[in-house]
Amino acid sequence: MNPSLLVELFTEELPPKALKNLGDAFSSLLSEHLRAEGHLSAASQVTSFASPRRLACLVTDVAAKAADKEENARLLPVNIGLDANGKPTPPLLKKLASIGIENVDPSQLERISDGKQEVLFIRRKMEGKNLEVSLNAALEQATTKLPIPKVMSYQRPDGSTVHFVRPAHRLIALHGSDVVPAQVLGLKSGRTTLGHRFLSQGEITIAKADAYEEQMASEGKVIASFAKRKEAVLKQLAEQAAGDKVIQPDELVEEVNSLVEWPVVYEGQFEKEFLEVPQECLILTMQANQKYFAITDQSGKMKNRFLLVSNLLTTTPGLIVNGNARVLRARLADAKFFFDQDRKKSLESRLDGLANVVYHNKLGSQKDRNGRLIALAGQLAATCGADQALAQRAAQLCKADLLTDMVGEFPELQGNMGEHYANHDKEHTDVAQAIADHYSPRFAGDQLPRNAVGLAAALADKLETMVGIYGIGLIPTGDKDPFALRRHALGVIRMMIEKGLDLDIKAALNNASELFKSYPDFKNSSDGLYSFILDRLRGYLRDQGYSSSEIESVLSQQPTRFNDLTRRLEAVRAFSKLDEAQALAAANKRISNILKKSEGATVALNTTLLKEAAEIALAAKVKAIEPQANQAFESGDFQKSLALLAPLKPEVDAFFDGVMVMDKDEALKNNRIALLSWMHGLMNRVADISQLAAS
Repeated sequence: MNPSLLVELFTEELPPKALKNLGDAFSSLLSEHLRAEGHLSAASQVTSFASPRRLACLVTDVAAKAADKEENARLLPVNIGLDANGKPTPPLLKKLASIGIENVDPSQLERISDGKQEVLFIRRKMEGKNLEVSLNAALEQATTKLPIPKVMSYQRPDGSTVHFVRPAHRLIALHGSDVVPAQVLGLKSGRTTLGHRFLSQGEITIAKADAYEEQMASEGKVIASFAKRKEAVLKQLAEQAAGDKVIQPDELVEEVNSLVEWPVVYEGQFEKEFLEVPQECLILTMQANQKYFAITDQSGKMKNRFLLVSNLLTTTPGLIVNGNARVLRARLADAKFFFDQDRKKSLESRLDGLANVVYHNKLGSQKDRNGRLIALAGQLAATCGADQALAQRAAQLCKADLLTDMVGEFPELQGNMGEHYANHDKEHTDVAQAIADHYSPRFAGDQLPRNAVGLAAALADKLETMVGIYGIGLIPTGDKDPFALRRHALGVIRMMIEKGLDLDIKAALNNASELFKSYPDFKNSSDGLYSFILDRLRGYLRDQGYSSSEIESVLSQQPTRFNDLTRRLEAVRAFSKLDEAQALAAANKRISNILKKSEGATVALNTTLLKEAAEIALAAKVKAIEPQANQAFESGDFQKSLALLAPLKPEVDAFFDGVMVMDKDEALKNNRIALLSWMHGLMNRVADISQLAAS
């Protein structure tokens, strides 16, 4: 095998939230360019390294010179490249000279059509590039195409200005044990780097590419691999927890991992009195302000311990632990102060203050919004199985905690703090829970509201937001959705389906729109919003494992109630497995096309006008099946309702084989259309089965 290639860019501290992406992109861009130039083999492996002060990449089996290859080079269209005698024209000779070819014989040129005209090509041998040439180009590409959140401008010692994510100071480029001459960002390649700021001493000379990771660990006290450093952090957190549970969201673990090169986890403690504060506040204070890890017992009750990830290994960690505990104590004291102060005023006493909080300049204040939420929650209460008075009380109080000190400091706690303060105010338990749950679900997979009152409040909140924001024209585009309308739509869908709510979504949208009539910039956009919700519903159902044809068979009927969609889809799936399904689906599609062309021409079926044996038999079969199908449909047994259609296949086949629907006799034609319309209605109540027909 060929030697490995190591490239390291040593920088000042890189932005922690972007570090992993920067490391992955640096390795990917470098290796992809080298692979495209032919330096890598099928066996080449790429390893990415990223620590606070370095981006590096190790690639195995890298050829010093790429293999020669043949290329079919495109030249010019034949009518431009050759004259009337078939001789090369000046433009062709110039084009050939630009790629290093002279004195070409026209017989060497190939003529290939590009679909519009014949074009001249010439097959030529391309000499493989040296690694030095390819690596310099790869470095230029990698440093300019990195996903840098914010580019810095800085000056090199020679006065030149460089643009990069952070100032870069050293460049390593080693092929095996040899330095590959390379330049980028004003740096020239070598084999030396620096290790940990405090735990290593002096320069580290990398002997060969494959020794990089081991040398950085042993001499530099740097775990260069982002993934291995993360494993070390998680392992130490578990060890220090000593049987308790560590609250360790992956975002926090990755951010902390991006701040250290040699992670060491230490334990600290704080006073038990702070545990009187709701633990959500304490956890958020630790995570957001200090990047610490909270600890709970196995039941989830918080302990007065915390873990911190340090970048320093020491046998006397007291100064580190005590210093961090002192800083945390001040933060927790602030949280306790906010909590104590907030409880001196009831949520209800804060309601008038919502008039001073702008919701949207075209939709009024939060107090105006509160009135709409109360009205909507009252309308939705019965559908959700909630007490109307409690639902309206929850809607009335659900935004009051926006005016508390705790939520002012930590907006992420809105709703959660409202529940705590409502319990302190002796509000009904369902109301207190609903204040927190009216934001649910907050993200994909989040739990739905815990009780019926919360369900009514959550639906009211999401419908009011969607109708209002959509109605003033702020429709999500691309990846822009500042008011999270997609998330709100998905929340409504989940509640309607997973809670089995018998809610007419179109009626609900129109009812909500009525509450905005006094706003001149608002336009009732219920139809557009309904389509927007259906698009989210398609995605939700795909995630549940249903196929596109199954989904469209149900949604093409524009359902306004979603509580029975799952049963309909299961019925469609069962029907599609029947032997008769494809034939009936194709026939149904044919019937749909006939009925579309004959709109307004249908009349009531007149059995005395049935002349052909096939149409008489079909009418008799439909009449025999109809009572059972009706009973199954009305009882909600959609699977049986569809399965009862299967015996129609022989009669349907015979009808289309032997009966001319578009007869010259107008009465016979209309009567046959009436028969098809009758059968079509029976076949498509559960779903439009024509959507199952193979295209």
